[in-house]
Amino acid sequence: MAVSKFTFLSHLRTLAQLHGHRRGQLLPSFVTLRDISFSTPEEAAAERRRRKRRLRIEPPLSSLNRSQQPTQPKPIQNPNAPKIPEPVSALSGNRLNLHNKILTLIRQNDLEEAALFTRHSIYSNCRPTIYTVNAVLNAQLRQSKYSDLLSLHRFITQAGVAPNVITYNLIFQTYLDCRKPDTAMEHYKQFINDSPVNPSPTTYRILVKGLVDNGKLERAMELLQDMGEKGLDADPVVYSYLMLGAARNGDADEIFRLYEELKEKKGGFVHDGVVYGSLMKGHFMRGMEREAMECYEEACGENSKVKMSAVAYNSLLDALSKNGKFDEALRLFDRMRSEHNLPRRLAVNLGSFNVIADGYCAEGRFKDAIEVFRKMGDYRCSPDALSFNNLIDQLCKNGLLVEAEELYREMGDKGVNPDEYTYALLMDACFKVDRIDDGAAYFRKMVESGLRPNLAVYNRLVDELVKVGKIDEAKSFYDMMVKKLKMDDASYKFMMKTLSDVGRLDDVLKMVDGILDEGAEFSEDLQEFVKGELGKEGRAEDLTKLMEDKERQKAEAKAREAEAAEAAKKSARAAVATLLPSKLFGNKEVKSESPLASGSAVDDASANEAAANKQAVEEATVVESTTTDSNSVEDTIKSEHSDEPESENNDKVAA
Repeated sequence: MAVSKFTFLSHLRTLAQLHGHRRGQLLPSFVTLRDISFSTPEEAAAERRRRKRRLRIEPPLSSLNRSQQPTQPKPIQNPNAPKIPEPVSALSGNRLNLHNKILTLIRQNDLEEAALFTRHSIYSNCRPTIYTVNAVLNAQLRQSKYSDLLSLHRFITQAGVAPNVITYNLIFQTYLDCRKPDTAMEHYKQFINDSPVNPSPTTYRILVKGLVDNGKLERAMELLQDMGEKGLDADPVVYSYLMLGAARNGDADEIFRLYEELKEKKGGFVHDGVVYGSLMKGHFMRGMEREAMECYEEACGENSKVKMSAVAYNSLLDALSKNGKFDEALRLFDRMRSEHNLPRRLAVNLGSFNVIADGYCAEGRFKDAIEVFRKMGDYRCSPDALSFNNLIDQLCKNGLLVEAEELYREMGDKGVNPDEYTYALLMDACFKVDRIDDGAAYFRKMVESGLRPNLAVYNRLVDELVKVGKIDEAKSFYDMMVKKLKMDDASYKFMMKTLSDVGRLDDVLKMVDGILDEGAEFSEDLQEFVKGELGKEGRAEDLTKLMEDKERQKAEAKAREAEAAEAAKKSARAAVATLLPSKLFGNKEVKSESPLASGSAVDDASANEAAANKQAVEEATVVESTTTDSNSVEDTIKSEHSDEPESENNDKVAA
């Protein structure tokens, strides 16, 4: 039976109501009627384009609300405020690639290229991080290139690279190694007062050790109080350095006082074995050998609770070898080598071999010292210049120059660069066995290597050369070093006296001429000495004449400089005048003038008063359409209508 449309719709409405009452909820939201439909895809695309156009004309309310929200102004930063160093996360991407490239140069021992690469990268698109800079500074410090290190540090400071605590530690170590503890402490004060970075325990370890090595024990004691004020725990390493300094001063009471203080701060027992070596030295100083060995057993016994590191073992080795217990030191050294198992256990380091080598030398067993020194490579220990110098010094003092020269040649094979002290040791050893030429060759090689010897080494060289009658060679070394060293009067007098004794007064006058040319101090005492030497041959007036000629030459040079400066000013004025048209200064007839005439026109125009200014203003409108170069001049002349005095306006036009 057919159902009418009205009956069908009524039935559907009834079902919907029953369904809603049964479930207790309305129909789902997704059941909706579609009001708009498109017959073709073209109509749908047209509707989309219309909506896009409408959105461009009338943006949605959400974007309007977002644009109308007030933006918080950025706080103005103080340009004088210290910069905070970058975190480790900054070392990524291209900056990490740059870091790896510079590390490669460092591993290849090309520190000059690494430093140059770092400098060039500062102002590039890939700026190095402070961690990259620290890697270069640390490599330069290891090779004792202090001047290059300080130069690079000064450069990065001026470039605005914020240093971190490692950077400061490297600078402290540099000045302390250069025997400048006062300068290091000045930088420490500046670091504490101005830097946003806090010092670390390593900072105080470096400073305390450096001050103790430079004989500043009292100042090092003050840093111990600073550590407490900074909230740092008592560091056994710092106490060990202080106890070592007290041992060097022969103050056993201070050693035990420091140990008791550390023991109290650590709760009654010190677990770090780094202090036991100095404690043993205190017992030995008091003649308490039994107590010293009991302390040794407490540190290295079978049931010992003390944690021994390579540094702690080295302190025990030093205490034993320097107090008549070298056999016990050798047994301890064998135990250390047996325990050494990298990377799990580090029981031997470079200092261990240095202590044993010194012990062998003290016992007169130099071949054993050289043998154990050469074995350090088996334990992945690489000797540095200080280690070589230590053993070379012991060999040279005992007349073993041949063995010392063999070690010197091994330095190059192991990639260690000799320093000034290495060459000075070999030079002095050659002089002791009358090998003057070889000693001079070592000095020359030192200079050619880019190293700079001090004045004392130079004085020893020329003294030995003069003793054997090699005056020409001594004079050649003087000519080589006079511009590199700051010589004192004694050095000048020695060479002048040597030349005067052999009748070479002309060379003496040449030396004086060079001193005056270099601008060095030519003291009255030195002048009297030279007059006395020249007076022996009746040539005392030659010095007066030479000094007068130098004064006259200096006056002439100053006059030439003044003339050159005046000529430069005139040329600059003439260049400015060529850019100014002559019409601006009231001269309509002359259309082209020489630069010199234009310059005089500028002077005449600056001297004219109100009449000249009016003519210049009348002509300014004409010049406006003729040349673009005169626009700046037009603005200058139009500004003359202001209330400023006419003389000031004329000065501005002339300028």
